[in-house]
Amino acid sequence: MSEDRVIISIEDGIAEVTLNRPEKLNAFDTAMFEAVAAAGERLMDEPDLRAVVLTGAGRAFCAGIDTKMLMEFAADLDTLRQEIVTPPRGRAANRFQQPCTIWADLPVPVIAALHGVTFGAGMQLALGADLRIAAKDTQLSIMETRWGLIPDMGLTKLLPGVMRADQALDMILSARVVEGPEAQELGLVTRVAEDPLAAARDTARAIAGRSPEAVRGAKELVRAAWPGDDQNLALEARLQAAIIGSANQMEAVVAGMQKRPPKFS
Repeated sequence: MSEDRVIISIEDGIAEVTLNRPEKLNAFDTAMFEAVAAAGERLMDEPDLRAVVLTGAGRAFCAGIDTKMLMEFAADLDTLRQEIVTPPRGRAANRFQQPCTIWADLPVPVIAALHGVTFGAGMQLALGADLRIAAKDTQLSIMETRWGLIPDMGLTKLLPGVMRADQALDMILSARVVEGPEAQELGLVTRVAEDPLAAARDTARAIAGRSPEAVRGAKELVRAAWPGDDQNLALEARLQAAIIGSANQMEAVVAGMQKRPPKFS
């Protein structure tokens, strides 16, 4: 496990989880996928946990998937497709979905502090949190269609409770970038703050001061009552497995890296 990719500190029942790949704007490579999921799984069993703050080191929360990883996928597409549609036994989420959905599954509230860019996989990770506090100039995007893909890291579980379907489709199809205030209007962000990390820490401390049974019950209530569950994770996986590695998907990646318009067949 690449523990250096994620730093966890715990004090007074509050865990602070920091993505720690600042030189790459905390982009997801294989090690980051493993480390973020492992961090969430570790906190599942943390005694006396009251709240979690999720943040990124350096200039950004998370820039999404490392583009080098997209090219690496092409080396063994059959194995990748099988892995996408076959989650581990007893789990709804596959290994690409787990780093995002694990935070929604934690019994305590998770507050994401967003700054810099929050793109693609980073946006889906942020949606795994129960609350998202962003700086005014934070840039957010559901960016997967830019690479010829669909968002498949738990979006069907995480987005329906915060955004209308037409707004979600607009963001997915356009892959456009929005800043904090518009993101708040759309529901991608809970609120905007001058210092998101300080605001997230204050919120976590306030939550930690409530009755732990009431806090855990409130999260379970809201997660159960609002739309979005595990049932559609398999649909994400099936659709993505059919798309990834196709001629048009690879053309989207190459064109994006070469900064030219794609030529789709």
